[in-house]
Parts: sequence; structure tokens; C-alpha cells
Amino acid sequence: MQNKPIILGGQEIKPGTKKTILFAAPNIITQVKIDIPAHVFHSKKSGPILFICGSIHGDELNSIEIIRRIHTHLHTQHLSGTIITVPVVNVYGVMLQSRYLSDRRDLNRSFPGSKKGTLAARLAFGLMNQIVKHCDYGIDLHTGAYGRMNMPQLRVDFSTPGSKAFARSFNTPVILDSKQRDGSLRQAASDLQIPVLVYEGGEALRFNEICIRAGVIGIMNSLRYLKMIKTSGHNENKKYKSVITNMSRWVRAPASGLVEPVNDMLAKHVKKGQVLAYVHDPFLINPSVKVVAPFEGIVIGKALSAMNTEGDALFHIASFKKLSGVSAYIEEFRNEITSQ
Repeated sequence: MQNKPIILGGQEIKPGTKKTILFAAPNIITQVKIDIPAHVFHSKKSGPILFICGSIHGDELNSIEIIRRIHTHLHTQHLSGTIITVPVVNVYGVMLQSRYLSDRRDLNRSFPGSKKGTLAARLAFGLMNQIVKHCDYGIDLHTGAYGRMNMPQLRVDFSTPGSKAFARSFNTPVILDSKQRDGSLRQAASDLQIPVLVYEGGEALRFNEICIRAGVIGIMNSLRYLKMIKTSGHNENKKYKSVITNMSRWVRAPASGLVEPVNDMLAKHVKKGQVLAYVHDPFLINPSVKVVAPFEGIVIGKALSAMNTEGDALFHIASFKKLSGVSAYIEEFRNEITSQ
């Protein structure tokens, strides 16, 4: 079937065209006008409408690079349906190189927003009404928070119809079936029955090539699943498939001091009671304290700081029923990504 023209931001986009729409956002404090670009790839052929957004947290720069690379693969003559990308949602945070908005609010705790609320609420309201409500699916790109590194993974709520198969198509080694966070974009979209994948990979304010490549490959896999593109994919004939869990937990520092990891634990299989790190007294008075794994699992995230305070999150471990399969897939996944 043939697509029909769509209207976004008061502008008509004809089938078979790519157009950049500028959505007005609240001015910065000097009253300089702010616009947020959204790129619309509107095919002549009918199909799903998918949004891909980045930098809801302003320090998550990996997401911008992932979308930039995705653009090189998108051509309206080879698409079915419509893809809308918003590389920079939180333009205020990007300018400040901050996770948060200039009012110190977290945009991803402000959805669905309101037209007359705070800066965060107004920005969330604009994204929901200008973009999200028009879509059938969404992909929200993130990294670890400042001072943390995440291995490539998805956060998905399987209670949203269609989300499980959509998540499996992305094909990261680990999928966390996680509850909705109040005020998140994922929750607001789920309330509209729009499945949204939250991709996590890398760290704040830095590019991570493996996580960028994994994000690009995952999105292309999902586009194939949605039959929006027809090119051959990296997820065909895979020996291993993504492993799902709903159980993960941060291991917290038992003492304050200097953290010495035993080795690079990220994406590694650890056993219950295994020593992950030592916390040393910087004054060399008290004995060092071990940080041990409370259960067997895979380390999917870690803190990067060499210093910590008692109670700080150090290692994020996910538990799985079939750990051997996860470990094997992670190794296959790493080899595939690095060979690209």
C-alpha cells in the first residue's frame, strides 16, 4: 500500500521524502530561541512509524553518534513506513554537558509532561505530542550515568503488547525485563500502548566504539524485524540469542576509600562469593575490605571512579538461569562487534 502525507510540527511531509522539522522549545535564559530538529524519513510504502531519540540525558553522547550512523543507512526509496529521529532531545543538558536540564530536573522523570509546567515538563510534553503520539514503536538511546559504564543491554517492560518480540529483534546479549520508572518516556509511551526499547551502552560524555556499533546493529536488526528495510542482517542464523532476566542488583561499597578492581569485570561471569574488588584505606591505617559478588551472574555495569563512599554502587550484576549461554553469546557478540 502507498503511504499518505503526514503532518508533524504543522508541516506536511509527502511520501518518498526526507524532511527536517524544527520544534520550538523554551528559550534559554538570554531569550535566545531554541529549536529541536527532528528528521523524518517518510517512505512511499506504508508501514510502521518508529521514533529513535537520543540525549534525553544531556551527557549521553553515544546516542547522537548512533543516530548519525543510522542516517547513513536510511534512504526513503528503500524504506517501508516512517522513521523519525531526534538526535538531541535535551538540548539544554547537551549545552551544559550535564545529565540534567538547566533547572536541575531529570527529563526522563518528567513525562508525559504538561504544556504549562516546568521546563522539563514542557519539553517532555512537546516530545510526546509532536513525535511519540504519532508512532507505533520507539527506541530510546542511553548510556550509563556519569561515572558508570554499562555493557550493551536493553531495558524493556514486557507487559506492553509487542515489546518482547521487538526487544528480541534488537539482539543484545542481555535484556532486562524491568518495571516502568515513574515519569520516564518508556512509561508514558507504554500508557499509549507504544512499545519502547531503552538501549543502554557506554558511559556519559564519552564515545564508546563497541557500544555505538552495537546500537547501530541493534537498530538495523529491529528495522528488519518491523519489515521497514530488507537488507541482510547480522542477527540471521545466530547460534545464540538474547537472554532475558528480571533480576539484577547493584553491589555497594562495604567501606569508603580507594577501589581496586580485581580486573575488568564488565560483561564477565562471576560466581557467588567471588572477590570483585578491594577497598583500601587511603591513610593506610585500616585493613583493606573485600567487595564480593552476592550471587552468580554477569556484570552488566560498573562504577568508574577510583574513590568511593560506603554505600556507593560499584558493580551491577544480573542473574540468569543459563549462565553458560549468556557467557558464550557475550563472547560471540564481542567478536562480531569488534570485527565490523
